[in-house]
Amino acid sequence: MTGTAASAIRTSLRDRLFEYAERRLPALTRLKRVESLPIRLDRHRIYVLPTRFGLMLSLLLLVMLLGALNYNNNPALLLTCLFAAAAYQSVFAAFATLNGLEIAALRAEPCHAGGALEFSIHFHIAAKSRHSLRLRTQDAQTGFDLDRDGAATLRIPAPQRGWLRPGRLRLCSEYPFGLFEVWSWINPEFAALVYPRLESNPPPLPRSGVQAQQLADRNSGDELAALREYQTGDPPRNIAWKASARRDQLLVKEFETPRGQEIMLDFAALRGLPNEDRIARLAAWVCMAEAVRLPYALALAQTRIDSGLGAEHRHACLRALALAPGAAP
Repeated sequence: MTGTAASAIRTSLRDRLFEYAERRLPALTRLKRVESLPIRLDRHRIYVLPTRFGLMLSLLLLVMLLGALNYNNNPALLLTCLFAAAAYQSVFAAFATLNGLEIAALRAEPCHAGGALEFSIHFHIAAKSRHSLRLRTQDAQTGFDLDRDGAATLRIPAPQRGWLRPGRLRLCSEYPFGLFEVWSWINPEFAALVYPRLESNPPPLPRSGVQAQQLADRNSGDELAALREYQTGDPPRNIAWKASARRDQLLVKEFETPRGQEIMLDFAALRGLPNEDRIARLAAWVCMAEAVRLPYALALAQTRIDSGLGAEHRHACLRALALAPGAAP
């Protein structure tokens, strides 16, 4: 049997054991209950088991003990007792790594479907620092230390648009010697928004929008708009030296980018495309319109967002697309 096949069998057996535990021992495994934040870990929800290394050491200590007793070897008996005492004390050190730890908050910035959503899990520690902590989900894991209140970042795949929950999180540690593993299940009540995927090669922006007034963005663009007096903080490259010499005072150039048309992004206009492809194209157009600073409006089957620009407007449009019918609940 190859190593890959043996690893697959072990993984399958482990998954079956967890499924059995979920059915039979929900209070022990805490796989189902969603909890509100903050979540504090205490002795009622922290579990300890020896690792494979810990079991091997226990077997070795047993052999050493039998040998020392059989040959009445006091130094060997003393050495065995010292190793056993160190292993026994490591149980309490491992338990103290999680005991009193508090999950204070979760935060995440939206991402596009097909990428990875970064969850920031913020911890509060009451006293001493915590070492060699690991946070696991079914699809990801991360390791970290906490010297004071801090956060750990976990990247979770985001396959589809809509709300994404991190689900069950397994917080564990094998500190200090790797002899015992302590762990606790946490299932926070939290969800992050996943924007729709972006069409890879979208067509140009539709130019059939409503004709708007001639608008301009000041302090950006390529066309000279006006001259004004210098103010502290203005970049030196914008100083109009020739005009300043004629006026005997520093003058600064102001530039603008003219915009003469707003764009209507209409879901109904994309007939002939599947529903998700329409949403992916509209999401790509939203990002393109922001990049070129063209005002845009969005029209969906049950939602309409008026023309605008900026981060808040972009988020409102992408949120509406992400939560359109067919999104993850």
